Amino acid sequence: MKLRQYILLVAMASCAVLYAQSGDTLKDECFSLHGQATVISQYKPSFHAAYSGANSLVSEGETKRSLTATLFLGVKLWNGSSLFMSPEISGGSGLSSSLGVGASTNGEAYRVDSPAPSFELGRLYFTQIIALSKQRTYQCDDINKLGGTVPIEYLSLTIGKICVSDIFDANGYSHDPRTQFMSWGLMNNGAWDFAANTKGYTPSVVIEWITPHDALRYGVSLLPKVANGMEMNWHLQRSSSHSIEYTHNYSWKGKKGSLRLFSFINWAGMGNYEESLKLNPPAPDLSETERSGRTKYGFGINVEQEMNDFIGVFCRAGWNDGRNETWAFTEIDRTVSIGVSANGSKWHRKADTVGLAYVVSALSASHRDYLKAGGKGFELGDGRLDYGLENLSELYYSFALKDNLFLSGAYQFIINPGYNRNRGPVSVLSLRIHAVF
Repeated sequence: MKLRQYILLVAMASCAVLYAQSGDTLKDECFSLHGQATVISQYKPSFHAAYSGANSLVSEGETKRSLTATLFLGVKLWNGSSLFMSPEISGGSGLSSSLGVGASTNGEAYRVDSPAPSFELGRLYFTQIIALSKQRTYQCDDINKLGGTVPIEYLSLTIGKICVSDIFDANGYSHDPRTQFMSWGLMNNGAWDFAANTKGYTPSVVIEWITPHDALRYGVSLLPKVANGMEMNWHLQRSSSHSIEYTHNYSWKGKKGSLRLFSFINWAGMGNYEESLKLNPPAPDLSETERSGRTKYGFGINVEQEMNDFIGVFCRAGWNDGRNETWAFTEIDRTVSIGVSANGSKWHRKADTVGLAYVVSALSASHRDYLKAGGKGFELGDGRLDYGLENLSELYYSFALKDNLFLSGAYQFIINPGYNRNRGPVSVLSLRIHAVF
């Protein structure tokens, strides 16, 4: 990264701190400035592996570290319209370069060629709100939000470069690897091959209908030119991703809950597992069968429920057809996750959080046959496969050192990493430092 980019980021951070110290959150805001920095260090001891391949989780002991630093900048343009931007520095690596586990262990680490810190303009998008009611409510200033009054019912149009999971598949207890569970299979629905470049962002158009109890969202996004690529394909007639989600917010025994149903379909130049195996049984290769017009579609459900003042539970389930190769997120075709989260109010540490969750992941029949024959995806490929369901459990505790500084410890236990019964089990220990302003 160039020196002037560092200087720019430091200058913006300084402005953000000054603004945060002097801002009045009770008024409608014209500007919003926030920031975060997160460092995650993960260690796994050596584990049993009968064999390993090019895309395996390394069986030797290993320590890896990731870091991100992000500014979240927002400005009001005119009534109902805002512009948001989030420059970001990210670097480091997941364990074994985030290979060999479907529900990979660090949601802050990406599958990148170089672990050196690099600059990315993560988000740059415009939002217009169209009121559908005269009644308004106050929205607190937050990341990607301007403080001020907003209508309780409205239409919203978002255009620009976004992180699609900012808008879809939200969950109050399991969605942010910077503060909650770290596994890819817990931060999002693993069967959702959501549109993104290697670092998680993509140009999109999203339309939302929002009411106090219901919401409907539809988005169309660009996909990368190649699987897990940085360069996006702007030929929408050849490649695109479409997501739709319905949310119902309800009250059960006086406690808040949400139910989300979603579906997606991707068009891209994907390879086909079955065709690759037929074309070259001893050494199947997805690249030999890649062609335009192939699709991947799927469905998901996402539930969160507040149980009392300090405990909440969640559950996700997802399925995709699993015929063509994974293009953007992770190699999971079916998934079910469940978990519980609690704040520390019972031991006089209300800002602390403890969470325990479990996710089971599976592959389609053609996907597993392809890997069994020695094929590789962009994340998996042990050279062969004795198939079994991948099981990951995660326990974490987030300790609030100050109002804006958090230290977390986590333990993950993985059975059948990469869906392979000849490898593992694997233990992963994590230490996370997260600061916000």
